[in-house]
Amino acid sequence: MRHLAALAAGLVFGLGITISGMANPAKVLNFFDFFGTWDPSLALVMAAALVVTAIGYRLVLARRAPLFDVKFYVPTSTLLDRRLIGGAAIYGIGWGLVGLCPGGLVPALTFGASEPFVFLAAMLFGMTVARMAPSMIMTRVKPA
Repeated sequence: MRHLAALAAGLVFGLGITISGMANPAKVLNFFDFFGTWDPSLALVMAAALVVTAIGYRLVLARRAPLFDVKFYVPTSTLLDRRLIGGAAIYGIGWGLVGLCPGGLVPALTFGASEPFVFLAAMLFGMTVARMAPSMIMTRVKPA
């Protein structure tokens, strides 16, 4: 049942991303083009998503446990470290340059264009490098 609930949530999310235009790189890039063909409609999508999320968190976290698990897995760290800020910056720069993010990528893969597949390959490569980098750096640093 957990897998069906996850599938349903993913389908609703993907449908929302597609309907809102966030899977369309041109629309996303126009949102970031403040001095050109600026399209503010995605700001409304993001604002609506924040409202729905806030209400959803209130309703769901009022329960003792989730429907299909024994406990909630909510982040507890409030630390703003280099990794978090750097990752957010890389994410934002990539989204602004390409017009795709991981959430919009999955629905965009179904449109038949080649660009989302190139983005997927680059994203997977970046994730691999990011996971390998800390261990590679630590093996090169020798204690004095």
